[in-house]
Amino acid sequence: MNRAEAERRGRFAEQLAAIWLRLHGWRILAQRVRVRGGEVDLIARRGRTLAFVEVKARSSDDAADMALDRYRLRRVAVAAERLAPRYMRDGDALRIDAMFIVPRRLPRHLPDVWQG
Repeated sequence: MNRAEAERRGRFAEQLAAIWLRLHGWRILAQRVRVRGGEVDLIARRGRTLAFVEVKARSSDDAADMALDRYRLRRVAVAAERLAPRYMRDGDALRIDAMFIVPRRLPRHLPDVWQG
């Protein structure tokens, strides 16, 4: 897969993840936010929970399970740390979630995947 196709596939996966989250009561606050040292695919809120969401599109469940490593999560954590003051309210719980998009499967949402 070339870079342009991978980019297109990633954007499509992020849109699917955003739709899935909305259907489950989340409000999408931002998409594809980059800061120095990190980036986050989706920033979402449901009630008092603020989630920074990493989205991974893979061809199989096994590939999806291997797609999220400590390095990638660290980049999301850096972005979350820098972006939290912009999106957090008093009393919010902050977490980093992952969404896996695999063909012919429902999206899989894993809450609170980063413990630092």
